[in-house]
Amino acid sequence: MRILVVEDEEKLASIIARGLRAENYAVDIALTAADGLHLATTTYFDLIILDLLLPDFPGTSLLRQLRQQRQEVPVLVLTARGELDVKVENFEAGADDYLTKPFAFAEFLMRVRALLRRSPATKSSTIKVGDLELDRLTHQVRRAGHKIELSPKEYSLLEYFALNAGRVLSRSMIIDRVWDQSFEGLTNIVDVYVRQLRRKIDEDYETKLIRTVRGLGYSIGADADA
Repeated sequence: MRILVVEDEEKLASIIARGLRAENYAVDIALTAADGLHLATTTYFDLIILDLLLPDFPGTSLLRQLRQQRQEVPVLVLTARGELDVKVENFEAGADDYLTKPFAFAEFLMRVRALLRRSPATKSSTIKVGDLELDRLTHQVRRAGHKIELSPKEYSLLEYFALNAGRVLSRSMIIDRVWDQSFEGLTNIVDVYVRQLRRKIDEDYETKLIRTVRGLGYSIGADADA
């Protein structure tokens, strides 16, 4: 699952992102409201973490713009302002939850998980590609009913493939989406992880799901070539 953190305090944004990535979430960071609005309207996210006091315009205004555009992504507001009228204003603007700084990361994570469970995007948490099934909430993977153990990064890669079944994904697209940063010159890391996935997902099965598209990247589908 992918989360957008809109927070102008770089240190706090980095801490939040690091903690979420440790829980196997993909995370993007925006340090301004404008960047946050651009990302939120051009990229699919399962959840947005939103600070209110941003340098260009208030997080509440960003929230209103998202709701005016019919964006239903859950939004968790983070702010140092705990006044009741501020909370009411943001809930009326479309916030789904509200957490006052400073906060314990354990509570923050609990709220994140609760919002992801309630999210319209996760009413059906299961992704299926042929006889392969991924549960996006528990991160369990099964093929033909057999449980497959994956590392956090292997799971993130497989989830990205499954969400884009039938679509060819370039190495740079995969790095940007799964590794959350530029690995310029190190695109071979994708090949390494794809090999590991093939060994676990395809090796013991007659039908191969992961396909190499020469010169373009990779694709996954029930009709993939061996």
